[in-house]
Amino acid sequence: MPINWTDDKDVFGRLFILTNNSLFNQLRNAVDNEGADLSDAFSWGQLKSKRWLVSELEKLNLPLGTIFLCAGWYATLAPMLFDSSCKIDKIRSFDIDESCIAIADTINSNKVRENWKFKAVADDIFNINYSTHQWQAWSKANNRMSYPFIEVPNTIINTSCEHIKDFDIWYSKIPEGKMVILQSNDFFDVEEHINCVSSLEEFSKQTPMTQILYQGDLTLEKYTRYMRIGIK
Repeated sequence: MPINWTDDKDVFGRLFILTNNSLFNQLRNAVDNEGADLSDAFSWGQLKSKRWLVSELEKLNLPLGTIFLCAGWYATLAPMLFDSSCKIDKIRSFDIDESCIAIADTINSNKVRENWKFKAVADDIFNINYSTHQWQAWSKANNRMSYPFIEVPNTIINTSCEHIKDFDIWYSKIPEGKMVILQSNDFFDVEEHINCVSSLEEFSKQTPMTQILYQGDLTLEKYTRYMRIGIK
């Protein structure tokens, strides 16, 4: 199918033609139709951090079930997880910023069409019931609100812990026994990073777990990323 180029900088369109991978077309649609700025979402730091997360989950080879992706932003982690060997039922991406929702759904549109195997939802992660949560979302296909979904998350992922004010209150809302996958960093220079940590030890104290499945750090150009995977 011929592509009407927006301009000569349409890298995602070219990659779609070259690879026939639908993800590149979805990224292109997010940029062209939803006004997404993916420059930060696809920085080397972001990509390496997410690839690290997926790689360690593949090694653990545990069923993830229904994933609640908290502060999911554009949900660029979701296609990486779906493309991996990880055992996933579905992913729900929650973000308080409503402008992220259409972009996240467009980037994951193949899974949205697959009976909402992926869905982005505008919601404050402090308002989520991590035992059994009821949510609704706007359906572009039907131009109306969806019927209420009641879902039990098996896995909680938050790769933006450095952004979370009152983090201890949020973390206390997650019931014991839930699998959690958490990332933070020591990039204090960014104004929005209001909950950075200086070390893996500090991050461990902030995120107590009954069972640790993996923890480690990743040295990047401007900062160090910390990750913990375990059972709360």
